[in-house]
Amino acid sequence: MHTPASSWLRHRLGRAVVLAYALALFLPGPGLWLRGPHPLPPTHLTLNVSPFLLSQVLFSAGLQVPVRAPARLLRRPKALLAGLVLHLAIPLTVVPLVAFLLRRTPDADGGSGLLTAMILIVAMPVAAGATVWTDKGDADQPTMVGLVLASTLLSPLTTPFLLRALAPLLNGGYAHTLAATGSLIQGGFGLTSVVLPCSAGLLAALVLPARWLTCLQRAVAPLAMTGSLLLTYVNACGALGSALARPRPLLWVAAPAVAALVCLLSFSLGRTAARVLRLEASAASSLTLACGMNNSSASAVLITTSLPDKPHLLLPVLAYGLLQKTAANRVVTRGRRDAAPAARP
Repeated sequence: MHTPASSWLRHRLGRAVVLAYALALFLPGPGLWLRGPHPLPPTHLTLNVSPFLLSQVLFSAGLQVPVRAPARLLRRPKALLAGLVLHLAIPLTVVPLVAFLLRRTPDADGGSGLLTAMILIVAMPVAAGATVWTDKGDADQPTMVGLVLASTLLSPLTTPFLLRALAPLLNGGYAHTLAATGSLIQGGFGLTSVVLPCSAGLLAALVLPARWLTCLQRAVAPLAMTGSLLLTYVNACGALGSALARPRPLLWVAAPAVAALVCLLSFSLGRTAARVLRLEASAASSLTLACGMNNSSASAVLITTSLPDKPHLLLPVLAYGLLQKTAANRVVTRGRRDAAPAARP
């Protein structure tokens, strides 16, 4: 549902993300305050803003699912099944290669901090924002929606599996930290912050009368996009605040370099798989986007929740978030160019 407000935000999304990073750099105070827990008197409940904003975004993603999309996917499941397989295969392929390269650096822990952040990114489900990029280009929207939903609903199983499988690559206390993070996901984070909001949105899309659903979509869509930008700002405040308080020049160089390598490999493997499977241009674009666009917001929230003493791990997460959007723009542009000859008579 494209409301005037959500369409306005969509067309200015790139500039809005840059503005959120700039605000985090020059005005971090409100974001740092939002990162903390906030009691809700007179109850004994506590509001954690980051998980709440993530839930809002995922609820909106489920709410936007076309009701007939699952039926269309069942008739042509090849891209969906390939995407789910690659969602597990890419981390198990890319992360060991990056670990091998980081072992050759002078870092005392073999780059285990950066590697932990990368693992927490690639283990996350497909980003809900990937549907925005399929909407901008000529990609296959039902396939992308299916990949977002399937990877999200399976994340309480797939994410802990990937964290356990990749933890032996880490040195020092990072392996134990990653194992504890996997336990947190199984203990409720993945269910309450990821699966339940997305499932609630999907259920609402299926059962609500069309008039009520339209009204709800009109209200939720701009709120979710605003919440996504606010979440970007809050996460950036945590990363940039830590980096500026204790400057680590090597980290400023290494974080975007490692994030760029992982992002490039993920998108490249997705594109290669699409060629091997001989998918049509629209499905190939969706598969490529799904392979490279992981839910970096979820990994940032997870780091904030489970690793509050390591805010520097947010820096490579933020770098990956920017890089995957840049790569997605190139995929969409190339997809349009590839689809143009096929559209000519």
